[in-house]
Amino acid sequence: MRIVPLGAGQDVGRSCVLVTINNRTIMFDCGMHMGYNDERRFPDFTQISKANADHTARIDAVVITHFHLDHCGALPHFTEIHGYDGPIYMTPPTKAICPILLEDYRKITVERKGETNFFTSQNIKDCLKKVVTMHLHESVWVDDDLELRAYYAGHVLGAAMVYARSGSESVVYTGDYNMTPDRHLGAAWIDRVRPDALITETTYGTTIRDSKRARERDFLEKVHHCVDQGGKVLIPCFALGRAQELCILIETYWERMGLNVPVYFSAGLTEKANRYYKLFINWTNQKVKESFVNRNPFDFKYIKPWSRDYMDNSGPMVVFATPGMLHIGTSLEIFKKWAPSHKNMLIMPGYCVAGTVGAKVLAGDKTVYTDQFTKVDVNMSVQNLSFSAHADAKGIMELIRQAEPRNVVLVHGEKSRMSYLKSKVMSEFCAPCFDPANGEILEIETSGHIPALLSDALYQKAWERKQKQQQEEKGENLHSISELPIEGFLVTDGDGKTARLVDAAPFKDGVGSSRAVGPDGGATSSATQGSKRVVFNTIRVYDAQKVATKLSAKNGNGGDDNGLVSLILQTIHKILSLTLGYNNVPSFENNNAIKIRSVTIKIPSNDEKGEMLSDADSLMVSWEFDDEDLATSVLSVVNRVVG
Repeated sequence: MRIVPLGAGQDVGRSCVLVTINNRTIMFDCGMHMGYNDERRFPDFTQISKANADHTARIDAVVITHFHLDHCGALPHFTEIHGYDGPIYMTPPTKAICPILLEDYRKITVERKGETNFFTSQNIKDCLKKVVTMHLHESVWVDDDLELRAYYAGHVLGAAMVYARSGSESVVYTGDYNMTPDRHLGAAWIDRVRPDALITETTYGTTIRDSKRARERDFLEKVHHCVDQGGKVLIPCFALGRAQELCILIETYWERMGLNVPVYFSAGLTEKANRYYKLFINWTNQKVKESFVNRNPFDFKYIKPWSRDYMDNSGPMVVFATPGMLHIGTSLEIFKKWAPSHKNMLIMPGYCVAGTVGAKVLAGDKTVYTDQFTKVDVNMSVQNLSFSAHADAKGIMELIRQAEPRNVVLVHGEKSRMSYLKSKVMSEFCAPCFDPANGEILEIETSGHIPALLSDALYQKAWERKQKQQQEEKGENLHSISELPIEGFLVTDGDGKTARLVDAAPFKDGVGSSRAVGPDGGATSSATQGSKRVVFNTIRVYDAQKVATKLSAKNGNGGDDNGLVSLILQTIHKILSLTLGYNNVPSFENNNAIKIRSVTIKIPSNDEKGEMLSDADSLMVSWEFDDEDLATSVLSVVNRVVG
């Protein structure tokens, strides 16, 4: 498996990650960086050819997890300017909202700021024609071998985590998600899919949030105190998501307290938001769904549409203005007007990307340049109350626990936060964890799964055994069989790519034998006539040169050098004596074997190698056992010594 972040590697913004599984390449998200106004705002698409140097040169699919511009903002640029013509997958709410936010951003960038070399309205329309919608828990097949499946991510309306599988390799890409339910969305969750890699955001990877109720109370008290003193409150937020959360909060508080201070929502997006929440009410939480039957909770009584004419009005007011990072648009325009007054207040409810005006203000800058010509003195009170819809450190760990990945990859976060979370993941889950930078190629070895053939006779035998068990336990009240345990031995061929499940009865009855050769060298199970005991024989092959170097031996030939064999066995004996305890003391059987209760470790001599070791520089170690737990402990010691 190959993973290459083109954006959001040790950074927040322009999320874009290339993943190659089983020679299928998927681009997860295609976002824009809000801290730049040049080519750096887009992901580094020049890396695509490098990333696919050893794989198929084309991208099989693009997946967009949600409609925020740092996850979808560069999509028209990639499809219409860089020429990607394949399928784009997103959920229905994301498909509906994406073009509106892209067009709003294009208008501000091109028509107001006069930038060139930017995508057009027609580019956006042509791009969206390539979109294929995917619904929650639905398996979507890109081709005969590439499967995509979406899971609920919370965060914003329509956000999804995506599980992708091709052949025996699989990956989960989370996008942005929230493991805590809020006033209008539910919590993210995922099946125990056990992917080869989980690629997760880490925006708040070092934060454990306090009580949500306490944060809400603090927010309302600060707003009330400011307007009570005659000040104006500016709350920059995204048009869909935190805006609805905070509007519901303000609406409820204003009604309870009987306040008549005007509250506004900028850009006329209240009506648009209502339209989408009505259309996609099934994506909200259960409380909203139930109340929606009698009254739309997004029809606000106290919150009115904003007009630019209100900016110079005297008296207190509260304004929700987009966008949320103060980098462009109405929120920046209002900020420039209100920032010099000590009476006013700025409340930042979410994360701000480095380089944006919002990030500079949160850093404590008292003088901010909004562009190369405009300087703003910041005298207003600045409050950072996190109502972010991202998972905190506790939530990230919970998602990893749910999915049970073999490897974890961290993106969409600051490097310092990733370092902390990386050590926490490795210590708690004992899983490899990576935090690649933008453009860095990360290759993860996958063990792979071997499909096994099962005979009708063995399946029928298992079915009859299950039915008999049900009759004995429940009499005539039989239920449909949903789980069917099948007992047998897994037998693989020499290359380890095909397998069959064979009946275990001959072994239990003391007749017959079976041999299975695995990818690591070989594994044999055998039973002799009349014996009830099954003994397993495992063979591992090592590089003798590396073993010799590791043990500081002069001669690296593992077959001829008795000194090396003796050194290996002595080292294994010493470690086993220290680690296995009093009841499992190992003893030397002869010059090339050690016995530990029911386990025998052996380094065969030249004439015992047979066909397994045609290479003179290879070293074969085998051991027989019928105690699996003890054999596992021995295996770890052998690997430590010669691996």
